[in-house]
Amino acid sequence: MIMSSKHLNLKNIALVTALAMVAAFFALFMVRDSQMSHLGATVTPFIGSAPWLSHGDNSWMLTAATLVGLQSIPGVALYYAGLTRKKYAVNTALMVLYAFASVMVTWIIFGYNLGFGPASVSIDGYGILGTLAPTFPGWFMASQTTYGPAASTLAIPNATFVFFQFVFAAITPVLLVGGVIERMNFKAWLLFVPIWSILVYSPVAYWLFAGGWLNQLGAVDFSGGYVIHVGAGVGALAAALAIGPRTHKQKKIDPHSLMLVMAGSGLIWMGWAGFNGGDPGGSTIDASIAVLNTNFTAAVSAVAWMLMDYKFLGKPTLIGATSGAITGLVAITPAAGYVNGIGAMCIGLASGIIPWIFLYKVEPLFKIDDSLGVFSTHAVAGLVGGILTGVFADPNVTQYIDPGLTGALYGNLSLLGIQAGAGLFVVAYDFIVTYSILRLIGLVVPLQEHQTKLKKGDMEIHGEVAYSDIMYAELPEAGNAGPAEQG
Repeated sequence: MIMSSKHLNLKNIALVTALAMVAAFFALFMVRDSQMSHLGATVTPFIGSAPWLSHGDNSWMLTAATLVGLQSIPGVALYYAGLTRKKYAVNTALMVLYAFASVMVTWIIFGYNLGFGPASVSIDGYGILGTLAPTFPGWFMASQTTYGPAASTLAIPNATFVFFQFVFAAITPVLLVGGVIERMNFKAWLLFVPIWSILVYSPVAYWLFAGGWLNQLGAVDFSGGYVIHVGAGVGALAAALAIGPRTHKQKKIDPHSLMLVMAGSGLIWMGWAGFNGGDPGGSTIDASIAVLNTNFTAAVSAVAWMLMDYKFLGKPTLIGATSGAITGLVAITPAAGYVNGIGAMCIGLASGIIPWIFLYKVEPLFKIDDSLGVFSTHAVAGLVGGILTGVFADPNVTQYIDPGLTGALYGNLSLLGIQAGAGLFVVAYDFIVTYSILRLIGLVVPLQEHQTKLKKGDMEIHGEVAYSDIMYAELPEAGNAGPAEQG
């Protein structure tokens, strides 16, 4: 009897399903056996807590992590999508969403332990890189957080700390998106993000977050001015160079929705309470100081940027005000839990002026198409904050997080030099590795999307659009569109 193709397909499906169930069955028993072996093959009654666990710290850290996650999705997705042409809104948002999701996968499999595990590579006691190991085991997730070469501890479970550090790892390539929108091949982006997260983010996090060699030399980065924002900004510059520019006609960014920009920037700003307030690892005095400094600096920077717009462009803009707020948030990030109110204000003034100068006067000289100016608003602002940490670190504040840490203003000139040196090293490492990764990916798939697809945008690239009017007519350039078309 000859079986139909339909029956053969059903038979194949049934066979594959059965094999998958058997494999899953054995995998479950293998995991169970390994965990029972670790626990001495004992079964304990239900335990909802542990002597080392601080319920307050754990609650705050889970909340802070969620706030930072909301900064990426939907915060940055809305912000960047609003800043682009409407025919690229879906592509921009999907690049953000993919970055967030793919980093979660790599982070759980081996990214976290590379960035925060025990040192597997060290030189004369200086930690270089963590361990290539997953965070799967149940005993690991439930154990007290112990991280880095010095085995530092927190009163929260590993599961909480892994998730908290994940949202930082994710937002870094999310921010990088702004440098390559409106032309990067999505297939190249699929390959780039997980590789970049492993080769760039995890090592730098180990050096400056986990107590690695830069920390051991005296450098500090409270919550990611160097690790996250220099990484995103320098990465964006290197990526823009490797991918190449948009066409001359497309180079000018024409935001299609300032209300999306406002909504996204609001989520980003408010989410920064978790970004900097979570860094002390619990509900502490320093967390409160960090949150207050964060908001103060952002406000000062937003006003300073608006005044720069008034002085040199003739009028204030919403895009300028949101850019200033974000550069303030970025600049205070490496310093938030180390400085007092005067230091926060000075950092805010610097972050509203210096990145503005770079965006409008310096970066154009590079002749590199950094679409949304991520280098100026993140890398430059992060470096400003990191270096000024070496000036304004106040021992009356640092006693609550890093006793003995003292800036140049309080008599320790060496911290200023250490901060500057660490920043320059991170810039060099991020640029070289990012550019190299993309050149290698370019050997496999084109880095830039084909111009015929770019001309039509989201419908051609993804088969869907953010606005129904794009389905019926090719969208004119935003600069030539009428009010109804720009809706």
